[in-house]
Amino acid sequence: MKTIGGWLVIFGLGSFVLGLIGYEFTLMMWVDSWGSAVGWIIRGAMIVIGSVLWLTGNNEQPAELQETDVA
Repeated sequence: MKTIGGWLVIFGLGSFVLGLIGYEFTLMMWVDSWGSAVGWIIRGAMIVIGSVLWLTGNNEQPAELQETDVA
């Protein structure tokens, strides 16, 4: 989840910054198809959801540490 969250944040922030100067990622051109306001909401949601996924992924422990051997 950490990787997916990181990519969402990167594309969300990149799209946000590029949108302010009048450019857009080719992959992200669809966000403004429902209007400018909806496009900004989608960008913000990508940043928030990506951040949550990234932070949640940081807190996960590797599988071998989660298993406890009881003798």
